[in-house]
Amino acid sequence: MWKYVRKYLHFAVIAALFMIGEVLMDLIQPSIMSRIVDEGVLGLNNGGIGDLHVIWTLGLQMIGLVLFGGFCGSLNNVFVHLSGQNIGNEMRKDCFRKIMTFSFPQLDRFGTGSLVTRVTNDITQVQNFVSQFVRGMIRTSLLMFGSIYFMFRLNRDFGLIVLCAFPFIVGCLVFCLMKANPLFSQLQAQLDTINAIMQEDVSGIRIIKACVREIYEKLRFGKANDALIKTQLRVLVIFAFMNLVMNAMMYVVITVVLLVGSYEAGDSGATPGQIMAAITYATQLLNGILMLVMLFQGISRGLASWKRVKEVLNSEPELKDGGFAGETKQQGAIEFRDVSFSYPGTERMVLEHINLTVHKGETVAIMGATGCGKTTLASLIPRFYDVTDGAVLVDGIDVREYNQKALREKVAVTLQKSELFSAAIGENIAWGAPEASQEEIKAAAVIAQADDFISSTKDGYETIVAERGMSLSGGQKQRISIARAIIKAAEILIFDDSTSALDLKTEANLYEALQKTNPGSTKIIIAQRIASVRRADRIAVLENGRIAAVGTHEELLAGCAVYQDIYHSQIGKEEEVHG
Repeated sequence: MWKYVRKYLHFAVIAALFMIGEVLMDLIQPSIMSRIVDEGVLGLNNGGIGDLHVIWTLGLQMIGLVLFGGFCGSLNNVFVHLSGQNIGNEMRKDCFRKIMTFSFPQLDRFGTGSLVTRVTNDITQVQNFVSQFVRGMIRTSLLMFGSIYFMFRLNRDFGLIVLCAFPFIVGCLVFCLMKANPLFSQLQAQLDTINAIMQEDVSGIRIIKACVREIYEKLRFGKANDALIKTQLRVLVIFAFMNLVMNAMMYVVITVVLLVGSYEAGDSGATPGQIMAAITYATQLLNGILMLVMLFQGISRGLASWKRVKEVLNSEPELKDGGFAGETKQQGAIEFRDVSFSYPGTERMVLEHINLTVHKGETVAIMGATGCGKTTLASLIPRFYDVTDGAVLVDGIDVREYNQKALREKVAVTLQKSELFSAAIGENIAWGAPEASQEEIKAAAVIAQADDFISSTKDGYETIVAERGMSLSGGQKQRISIARAIIKAAEILIFDDSTSALDLKTEANLYEALQKTNPGSTKIIIAQRIASVRRADRIAVLENGRIAAVGTHEELLAGCAVYQDIYHSQIGKEEEVHG
């Protein structure tokens, strides 16, 4: 944490100096009030005759000290917030940058809900911890030790009373904190669960409504929220008990001070003003301890949150960058060389001994039953995952040797589930090429068969897309995503079942336009429909993670049983469409 604190340490130091000024003003005032009572009101040094001049003089001094203390307190708040907010800002940015480098398995391990909690709530807790430490530690320390010092200066017996109560107060503080500390990490983990449920349910609200599962999800969220509230209540009960004990001890100390003061006053020892000042110092001392209790609560919670934030900041990307970022000669050639793959944390092999070569400018389709590894195979090309065995080569170079940015600039990927952002349609298309002109955006949309429906909207390419593309149909979202891939002008285009929501005619027009405008790009088409792949140069058929056959549509139809099964299951539709 020092890395972040050090950058804004000057704000924290200035805040600490102003806090010292504020507390000193608070500590000086009871002594002045004691003199006002004893000398100005009771006239103990003047034969029992009050002195109005003393009241005015010391009263104005108190007003001046109060104003100066308030001024110091205000500036303290300003500089505390400058340090805390800036530290939180830097930490949040670094966390987000780190998350952007995570591989898919790392993201899965943390979970979306947990990452959201860490970047928002946990960093806020750390930010509050820094602010409370700068402000609270100085204030409580000065109030406690300053009150004891001034109590001894005022009357030694009053100081001893406070010292006798001090061990009991500290013992109660330590006991309660030991009980509460383990609950703070539990609180943040439960908040992770709530955020994860919220994220899932908001994203899948249509499925929830379609399946009439609202009541189930309400109960699931309610159960998670009840667990959070239960833990919070346990923490609150602990600190409520602590406050009760602290307040009780405060009144006991005040009562003893009054009793001792009354005896000493009878012996001409303690004056009424001194007794009043002693009560004020005792109150300040115990208020300081109560503030210390709250401070330790904030520190404990802040440290628990820092531990969670540190897990993100200290996590190293699992996919290490290679050193190659130069130009390649082939520009679009792909080779799977004896590739086997299993997802991290599992032993089941999704792909086994895959050998496949895709030449520059070739269109290769991948077909197979659901779960046979088609998407996994395509994900290895841009190195979303590393192979378990073997190697994936792009332009003759192992993808693990590439700089990841250089590799992914060669590849454009469109997925079956189209991810759109809450921005204009044109901006969503230009996501693949931020510097693209309006003409280039429109040209990509024309190839993707999206221009007609975009132009028919009121605002055209300036039409704002609702969150997650909810304002568009599945086919419209897929076409915008395809346009986004096309405008990138990558050497390799991967269509991962990204035309599943398109009708066969629109799909055929898309591939025809793409072949005319991008004949030199290598295309990998993952699809379930025969109509989507039959025009490919070659088709690779996967079965149980292995390549069953590779060939043209006609070759596979003649000699591959798996492909024949797929063909015959769709033959009625195919015959109807193609006559």
